Amino acid sequence: MRVTHPYDSPMPTLRLALAQGNPTVGDLEGNAELAFQAVRTAAGAGAQLVALPEMFITGYPIEDLALRPSFQAASRATVQGLAERLEREGLGDIAVVVGCLDRLPDGDARLGRPRGAPINAAAVIHQGRIVTTYAKHHLPNYGVFDEFRYFVPGDAPCMINVGGIEIALAICEDLWQEGGTVADAHGCGLLLVINGSPYERDKDDVRLNLCRQRARELGCTLAYVNMTGGQDELVFDGDSLIVSSDGQLLARSPIFTEDILITDLDLPAGDRGLPIDVPAVPTSALSPLIAPHLSDEATVYAALVTGLRDYVDKNGFVSVILGLSGGIDSALVAAIACDALGADRVHGVALPSVYSSEHSLADAADLAERTGLTHRVVSIAPMVNAYHASLDLHGVAEENLQARVRGTTLMALSNAEGHLVLATGNKSEISVGYSTIYGDAVGGFAPIKDVPKTLVWALSRWRNARALEQGHTPPIPPNSISKPPSAELRPGQLDQDSLPDYDLLDNILDDYVEHDRSLPDLVRQGFDVGIAEHILGLTDAAEYKRRQYPPGTKISLRAFGRDRRLPITNHWRESVD
Repeated sequence: MRVTHPYDSPMPTLRLALAQGNPTVGDLEGNAELAFQAVRTAAGAGAQLVALPEMFITGYPIEDLALRPSFQAASRATVQGLAERLEREGLGDIAVVVGCLDRLPDGDARLGRPRGAPINAAAVIHQGRIVTTYAKHHLPNYGVFDEFRYFVPGDAPCMINVGGIEIALAICEDLWQEGGTVADAHGCGLLLVINGSPYERDKDDVRLNLCRQRARELGCTLAYVNMTGGQDELVFDGDSLIVSSDGQLLARSPIFTEDILITDLDLPAGDRGLPIDVPAVPTSALSPLIAPHLSDEATVYAALVTGLRDYVDKNGFVSVILGLSGGIDSALVAAIACDALGADRVHGVALPSVYSSEHSLADAADLAERTGLTHRVVSIAPMVNAYHASLDLHGVAEENLQARVRGTTLMALSNAEGHLVLATGNKSEISVGYSTIYGDAVGGFAPIKDVPKTLVWALSRWRNARALEQGHTPPIPPNSISKPPSAELRPGQLDQDSLPDYDLLDNILDDYVEHDRSLPDLVRQGFDVGIAEHILGLTDAAEYKRRQYPPGTKISLRAFGRDRRLPITNHWRESVD
């Protein structure tokens, strides 16, 4: 079955392949190899046009690497090398659109941009050469690119013609802007959008609705290809898709998976655009595939697994280590790590003090047995006593000493054995400063840094339920989920001794951190003025701690350190007046 454009007259067919891959920033050769393999696979299925994501050759985002002339030149040379290799291997007749870093040619004074300025480009390669390059845009969160449109050669519209079908090209944020590039697609057969769009919760629904809206506005089929995989704090979900001119979803790739989505599209003929001859479509038709929609918990968990896996593997770490307190946060991080890397690469350390409960040690041991991770116990009591012999500490300073000894112990084991230390703090605690610098805040990566406490519980329950559905042992001990959370830094301590209930806390933080609502807004919504004022004050005062926290996977619109940064020295405080 072919997907047919809603016109009565016969139309040419395009076999389109959307290759959502997982590039690594700076690995030009490795990324080009991924691109070559994707084209070869798609060609084997009869694809005429293969599209790869935004900045695929360089990886994304590249931040200030974009400013290096040597990197700009190497990126373009790699694209040219890919084109020549495809030609040598008998794949040169396939049209390929691939994202890369390019630069304005020396001496080109168009648009008043300086020569050599970096451009975020879509290179079209065919028959052993780069036949054209389209570039546009500025991404405010990751910006080093000027905002402009540029088409090589000349000032022609950003359009190619593949097998008699007009195909307009766009890059990522082009799609979000009315007019401009997307307006050029009006009346064409296909708008092809290449993307490096990071994951955020519920963004897949926003993305699909936007694609539907643009397709209806332009009266053309829209194909959207996105990368997948993790890069530092960002994680890309893929979710490549095709919608018809009336907004119908025709095909969709699974999220957080390397995938090649190949679909036959019957599209209206046209004569605009740079002509590119491609082989005829095979007579056997392809049925479009639509990946099933996942629940919010399943999607977030997949994002956290992907982010941790790629941070560890792309940075060359062999294994990870974390403290196992028996609590819910360390249990969830351990489960994510085992799913991401395999239990043989995960090392857990129970670090009991004189205040640690028996159930904490028992729950940590239970977790290790359930997951199969390597487990050891290192008592910190002798080390804490040695500090007390030299320092006269009381109150909070005495409590925090235990956390700092634990942090020092984990870093020492990391240094001696080569593990990456995982910090186990959640977004709720990090928001209000409920962490100890050089203590539980130590580490190289923080998998649940952007996960509120209530979502930590929801993800833990989901992961255990998923294991039962699959006939496996649930990885997280039930007692770790059900017991009241505690740092166990003094006898009988509970988190709720100094914080409100986490349901209430997360509701306040969601309004303040994610939506920038004021204290009067919170009071009008019914929150107690004293509690709200206390939580907002704690959050504002903890910015210096957040700046020193390890990077962690971003799943929200306002992740600390990337999207939400306040001045450390800051006398502004919310008031009810």
